[in-house]
Amino acid sequence: MTTDTSEKGLEDLIFNYLTQQAGYEAGNNQDFDREHAFDLAKLSAFIRNTQPKVYEDLGLLEEGPRKTQFLNRLQGEIAKRGVVDVLRNGIKHQSHSIDLYYVTPTESNVKANELYGANIFSVTRQLRYSRAETMLSLDLALFINGLPVMTFELKNKLTKQTVSDAVQQYCKDRDPRELLFQFGRCAVHFAVDDHEVRMCTHLKGKASWFLPFNKGYNAGAGNPPNPDGIATDYLWKEILAKTSLSNILENYAQIIEEKDDRGRKKQKQLFPRYHQLDVVRKLLSDGPQSGVGKRYLIQHSAGSGKSNSIAWLAHQLIELTQGGQALFDSVVVVTDRRVLDKQIRDTIKHFAQVSATVGHAERSGDLRQFLKGGKKIIITTVQKFPFILKEIGDDHRKSHFAIIIDEAHSSQGGRTAAKMNMALSKTDSESDEEETVEDQINKIMESKKMLSNASYFAFTATPKNKTLEIFGEPFKEGDITKFRPFHSYTMKQAIEEGFILDVLKNYTPVESYYLLAKKLEGDPLYDSKRVQKKLRKYVESHSHAIREKAEIMIDHFHEQVIGQRKMNGQARAMVATGTIERAIQYYFAFKDYLKEIKSPYQPIVAFSGEPEYPPQSGSKVSEATLNQFPSKDITDKIQEDPYRFLIVAEKFQTGYDEPLLHTMYVDKKLSGIKAVQTLSRLNRAHPSKYDTFVLDFSNDSDTIKESFADFYRTTLLSEETDPNKLHDLQGDLDRAQVYSIEQIEDLVTKYISGADRDKLDPILDQCVAIYQSDLDEDNQVDFKSKAKAFVRTYGFLSSILPYSNTSWEKLAIFLNFLLPKLPAPKEEDLSRGILDAIDMDSYRVEVKSALKITLPDENAEIEPVPTRAGGRKAEPEIDHLSNILKTFNDLFGSIEWKDGDKIRKIIAEELPAKVSANLKYQNAIKNSDMQNARIEHDQALQHAMGDLLYDHTELFKQFSDNPYFKKWLSDTIFGATYNEKGKQNEKRAL
Repeated sequence: MTTDTSEKGLEDLIFNYLTQQAGYEAGNNQDFDREHAFDLAKLSAFIRNTQPKVYEDLGLLEEGPRKTQFLNRLQGEIAKRGVVDVLRNGIKHQSHSIDLYYVTPTESNVKANELYGANIFSVTRQLRYSRAETMLSLDLALFINGLPVMTFELKNKLTKQTVSDAVQQYCKDRDPRELLFQFGRCAVHFAVDDHEVRMCTHLKGKASWFLPFNKGYNAGAGNPPNPDGIATDYLWKEILAKTSLSNILENYAQIIEEKDDRGRKKQKQLFPRYHQLDVVRKLLSDGPQSGVGKRYLIQHSAGSGKSNSIAWLAHQLIELTQGGQALFDSVVVVTDRRVLDKQIRDTIKHFAQVSATVGHAERSGDLRQFLKGGKKIIITTVQKFPFILKEIGDDHRKSHFAIIIDEAHSSQGGRTAAKMNMALSKTDSESDEEETVEDQINKIMESKKMLSNASYFAFTATPKNKTLEIFGEPFKEGDITKFRPFHSYTMKQAIEEGFILDVLKNYTPVESYYLLAKKLEGDPLYDSKRVQKKLRKYVESHSHAIREKAEIMIDHFHEQVIGQRKMNGQARAMVATGTIERAIQYYFAFKDYLKEIKSPYQPIVAFSGEPEYPPQSGSKVSEATLNQFPSKDITDKIQEDPYRFLIVAEKFQTGYDEPLLHTMYVDKKLSGIKAVQTLSRLNRAHPSKYDTFVLDFSNDSDTIKESFADFYRTTLLSEETDPNKLHDLQGDLDRAQVYSIEQIEDLVTKYISGADRDKLDPILDQCVAIYQSDLDEDNQVDFKSKAKAFVRTYGFLSSILPYSNTSWEKLAIFLNFLLPKLPAPKEEDLSRGILDAIDMDSYRVEVKSALKITLPDENAEIEPVPTRAGGRKAEPEIDHLSNILKTFNDLFGSIEWKDGDKIRKIIAEELPAKVSANLKYQNAIKNSDMQNARIEHDQALQHAMGDLLYDHTELFKQFSDNPYFKKWLSDTIFGATYNEKGKQNEKRAL
């Protein structure tokens, strides 16, 4: 008999393992009550075996009103509280308190062991779940004491179906209104094949959000090869083991309440991701083995769910034992996030078997009071951390503590840093880089000896050298001692798994053009470096520059973000500035321009303190006075219209998790960890978020790339791209004559109008036939590669070009449908899914960019803390003012004309005269408003520049290729001509 490689074979494998080796009972379809979604046989058996008096009173032995009342009551409680809470806490019905599950016992408790052994874990295959369509079935369902906890759809790659097909089956074929699939009825739904596992806690039809539940492979997504079996057998051999599943249901899975995008309360079901479960279990396992006093470094990427990992770890550490005694007397969580305080309290209250309470140490005396009062979990801030260490070290040396440090979410304002510095002895800073919370904690650790009566658990996405040496795990490589994290979940894996987005995918630096004229008599000497710095600050903070950049940002947001329906029109943008004064300047510039263009949107400004504005005016401003609402409401307000722009100075640039943030405009110098943390504000996943965008006015791509290298493990591909490449690619594709312009128009028209699928395929199939018959293999490869290059490049450039091109857009839509139908050359690797069909529905929402990022596989190594001291003050670099100005202008792209005087005369005299002579423009000035006049002006200027093509090619090229020069010239000519005509009209009116 040959091996069964079908989907049924995988089902057999899992079912047989669970029933023959894992202690599960086999369920029977006939026992499944579709009206209540229970396995009645298992439910009745559990209650009969453990609570015989209740069983008799409920009338479960035979059909009747008492039995129906109980089943309705149980169903109602699950609908209200969720199956996990009902299992943990049972239900009350009439005079009875009914247990529906017995928790995992301690080894010494004989009675509890007997009760736990009475739990019935069962698995039913091909479960017919539907009340209406009775023949519908799903592959597997898991029950505990007759209550459903998990469902499974299985696929097998050997039969050409994958986990994605299982996901689609849940999304399209499993009606979320069916009782078994309603919210809270099961803890989780799994899509499984022989290589990958994905999970979903809330089925919503096509809106269902499945996330990977994989181990990770080569620091990325997927699972490693399994020498002993199928790559995904950890799911049924490890995760679904009775003790493991019990542990998840007792200590991790739960329903929480949170606010949605509009501030309304909604319920969310939590189930741990694989890496969260893995790290907490490994830490809990190592604790008793290593004893108190060990230090652990957990490097988990932003977006990895550190908040829940910390909450789950904290509440289980207080129950950890060693030799029958509690390992830790108290757990101290160090954070600057109030949300984590609430999250831990909310997490704890859902675990009834945990008797500990939580306290927030806001004052120095709180810790002593909490310890005396028996609070086991104490949450404090970085500011109070020195006092915590002193209290633990001086007065409670006989007690044992676990200290969890949430460093990644550093202070959202400068006030925290200031208070922290007051608490520490002053030391010289190693660099000019602003200190993060991680730096501050490192200083605290250096000023204190590591406490022997405390274990440390430090969570970070971006460990510095000090952090690695203090908290990392030492290991030998030859004669050298190195340090590594105890557990890692890399940014690479988080991006590949879809937990966060790659913020470097669409990173675009913006070159600024300045030309500073020397106005002084003579040529004095200056310190070159200092002058360069001052010149840069002067130019960047000039009100005209702020206004110019604000217009570029707002125009880009309206045209390329909102205009392209990013995130279904919900997208928000952050403007990162270097100083509070700059942030306030931008705020007013945004307000003015948004009003001018009659935009429905408004900005919010965020900064700390109450600075004088304008400087030296004596008038103080604050966030609240400018925004006209309290500072505490900023995070809620940005989720609501009309607010779309969050303009920040340091605040919200680290530790702020807002999934609606799609675009960032950067106008401050960034490097190192600060660059990673700032740009990572965009990476939070959202069901409607397919990409992000960064427009950077202050940094170059090499600096950003180097900043991410140690932590991001990726290679930046979005260098400047020449738009003319699209013209070249389109020309080559057109010449292949695989398609016609008429076919493109026909398909796009049908697609946009919502025609049925069978109206599109005939058009595409005609093109495929020509592709196969008229092109030899080399030309097929050439055509297909250029088609993919066009789609990829256009997907990127369409979001940054200041102009649109309808022919490119139509061709991109057409090629997106054509490419999956083109047969692959024989040497092409089919296993990579190149010919996977495009999801039509997703294309109705927006056209997605497909620019790939190559991720290096080797781990990055950072240098240790410098040990060399000394040095000398740098000598000033003296130079003449003229040379300094020339260097500055060269650095920032100043335009040097071959015949500068002639060019200046054309701009100042000839162009204004030609534009003013345009009759349509003259009529617009007389009879229309400024907006319509500007439209006619721009067309007149375009004609005038066309006349200069042959005589002044250099000027025409700058106008055509440099959007910033074009905008400046257009503004200048319009200002001159409109104002002059306006004055003449006023004279006539008088």
